[in-house]
Amino acid sequence: MVVTHFSPFVKQCLVTGGVALNMAGMGLVLGLSTVLLPQLRAPDSTIQIDDSSGSWIAAIPAFSIIVGNCIVPSIMTKFGRKIAILTTTTISAFGWVCLILSNSVEFMIAARFLQGIPMGMITILGPVIIGECTSPKNRGAFLMTLSLSIGLGVFLIHTIGIYLNWKTTSYICIVFVLLNLLIVLLTPETPSWLSNQGKYDECRKEFRALRGDNENDELEKMITADVDVNKEKETSDVSKTIFNRLEASLSYIKVTVKERAFYKPIIIMLHLYTMAQWSGSNVVTSYTLDLVEHVIGSEVNVATIVISIDIQRLITSTISLIIIKKIRRRLLLFLTVPLNIIMYLILAGYTYGKENNLLPYDSPYIGIVLVHIHVFSIATGALPLSYVLSGELYPMQYKGLCGGISSLFMSLNIFVVVKTIPVLFSSIGFSLAYLLYGCVLGYCLFIVGILLPETKDRTLQDIEEELRGRQCPLPK
Repeated sequence: MVVTHFSPFVKQCLVTGGVALNMAGMGLVLGLSTVLLPQLRAPDSTIQIDDSSGSWIAAIPAFSIIVGNCIVPSIMTKFGRKIAILTTTTISAFGWVCLILSNSVEFMIAARFLQGIPMGMITILGPVIIGECTSPKNRGAFLMTLSLSIGLGVFLIHTIGIYLNWKTTSYICIVFVLLNLLIVLLTPETPSWLSNQGKYDECRKEFRALRGDNENDELEKMITADVDVNKEKETSDVSKTIFNRLEASLSYIKVTVKERAFYKPIIIMLHLYTMAQWSGSNVVTSYTLDLVEHVIGSEVNVATIVISIDIQRLITSTISLIIIKKIRRRLLLFLTVPLNIIMYLILAGYTYGKENNLLPYDSPYIGIVLVHIHVFSIATGALPLSYVLSGELYPMQYKGLCGGISSLFMSLNIFVVVKTIPVLFSSIGFSLAYLLYGCVLGYCLFIVGILLPETKDRTLQDIEEELRGRQCPLPK
């Protein structure tokens, strides 16, 4: 069943809502570590963990994201975006059920591994669906809701998990997954996929239902491009043996990897995803207690500080929805990521002075202010922009493959960062770890600054043309 009697904008909101709830599930899974690990370390816990098993419970979803990255491109390309997101939601519900049933460290790690698979699927799928279903003037704000949704998931899991047992918290999370399933069932297939499959009449119907009658130029350009691609496919597939098809596939790969529209967005997104995951978001999400202890100190009410950080992240992400409609993507990138780097340097210097009694004056309030500015730079910078641009840069012809390769790299980054946070903090210290993160961000910002085209208010077709090396005028 698909909702048909709402306005195009409301339908775009419905589609975005289904994706956003899925992304909130990602925040629930990543943020669970902050409340789960202390409960498992308690003497009365039925599942006892040490530092090694605890780090695996926290990091393993980031590793299994890779599995989701690998399986979703084929599902979304062959069966459509809607089937793919329904699959994602179903696996997510099953993962929470397995977590509830866990009675050993091994079972819990397996359950957490399962929870990471839909995370890998939605990181590719979510931006694609929103990018294909929303108008250029609203696309940036809708894509920005993905970061907001992750923050909302983290806030909910931290708030609920601080006061409730982790199993009770997991039951509540299943309710959110089932609500998401209902919304996804009401959403349509994306017009871009329908056009790519040669279902042009259905494509026109869904496009006008989602976008109204004022964007027909984009519709006809998209269909014209897909007609040519589909004719070429049909011609090349006629009367070919399995050997011929394999040879043609290898030849296609050789040609594809040389295409600017293929490799350029991948290079950009590799560096953007690296910035997003090394920006400090994983420290704030999965190791909030460690952040509070090193920067603010243990004499404060830790639960209150954790919740305040999550609330501030939500407020900042909400403000970003307005900012992204006003400011060009490149300008926003060069305003927020340097702030992120500066905060890394300040926090590194402050904590070094704090640990070595070099500060002339110190107060928990100084640490609180610094942490909140740091969170502001994360919530407005590389993290949300990575989701926005992943929904805008990939060309239709290579969308699944580009998204899969880029998100695979993102998954590796998440795993490496989450798994090594406690190791770095204990080996080289908080200060040097933050200096390292700042250097990584500086390098990535340099590369992205050179390669990234402006995408604000532009159609996906125009962005693709520029990636192919054809200059298209910027919208006024």
